Amino acid sequence: MNQQQIPSYIGLIQSLLVCPSGNENKILQANQNLVDQQLIQLMKKIANIKQKKGDINGKWLENLATMLEINLENNSLLVNEEKSLIFLMQILQIISENDGKPEAVYSLLEYNQDKLNENLVTVLETWAGENLPKIESKLAENIALDMVNFSNLILKFPLGNESNNLEIAIAGYENALKVLPRQKFAEVWATIHNNLGSCYHKRTVENIEENIEKAIACYEAALQVRTNSALPEEWASTLNNLGNAYQQRIVGERGENIENAICCYQKALTVRSLEKLPQEWASTQNNLGSAYHERIAGEQKENIEEAIACYNLALKVRTQEKFPLDWATTQNNLGNAYLDRMVGDRQDNLVEAIACFVRAQQVYTQESYPMYWEIISNNLGIVYDEQRLRKVC
Repeated sequence: MNQQQIPSYIGLIQSLLVCPSGNENKILQANQNLVDQQLIQLMKKIANIKQKKGDINGKWLENLATMLEINLENNSLLVNEEKSLIFLMQILQIISENDGKPEAVYSLLEYNQDKLNENLVTVLETWAGENLPKIESKLAENIALDMVNFSNLILKFPLGNESNNLEIAIAGYENALKVLPRQKFAEVWATIHNNLGSCYHKRTVENIEENIEKAIACYEAALQVRTNSALPEEWASTLNNLGNAYQQRIVGERGENIENAICCYQKALTVRSLEKLPQEWASTQNNLGSAYHERIAGEQKENIEEAIACYNLALKVRTQEKFPLDWATTQNNLGNAYLDRMVGDRQDNLVEAIACFVRAQQVYTQESYPMYWEIISNNLGIVYDEQRLRKVC
């Protein structure tokens, strides 16, 4: 090591350690002449000393050194991607220091919404995807677990571009899986697959058909670990998710997909009981009602009666006071079922449908939820048109 450069290296390292979060990239760019293997070696030595003393900055410095070392070897990141790499490092450090608690992470994300973009996705896919497997296994696993926490948190982050946030979460989950094998991290591995399935199910970019197939594959992988005997509540949750994916599946026979969805929901309800898991029970009852309403097999009038029964069960928990949005969603679903009902007096069914739609619009107002309000208004229009026709006839 060049002894004359040591003071400069130490000064740079000290600047990185004390600078405000987010300024690291500026400091590194201003000292590009010092960013070399000798700096990285010294960073690792100082990080090791700090970690032995219990200094939390030791791990952060080690992570930064590892990232810089790989970046020097690859020398392939563009300027914007270098900024994203530093930003990712900041996020992972905060997650590590705060045990995955959201407050500090969300504060950083809120201040840096402009960095939640395709460059961050690229860094997760290229840097993390290609280099995590090359890092010392324990460090790689810790970084991957922090990436999983980041993916979990960004899915719930209310700001930024929702589609970008989803792509970032997908990249985080997929690349974490490269160093978190099922054999060693079974429950984490299954949770990642369940969450990844939900991401693909919600995904709006690329091919929707392929996204749903990927979601189904992820849920089925999760169920290899999330069994009824080992993890009953998680098993039921993933089955509910799998049922939703089958219900919206484009590939295959529609009737068969609906039957698979019904089977998933019914299995989930063997664990999701009204007494133990009322919210989850009501959610699955609502989903089961939708599946019966769309069912092709069996008698249509019986299927609609099953749907109405499921929706009414869901409304035992989904009240306007406690769960207004869920209540309104189920009311709209129930209104559609009454609109299609083949049993009973037709006029009575139309009146019931109107009542359900009007109740739903108490929550889905034109001001707050214009799209949903428009859908429900269209449903009401269909009912009113039929009533007018029946009066004329």
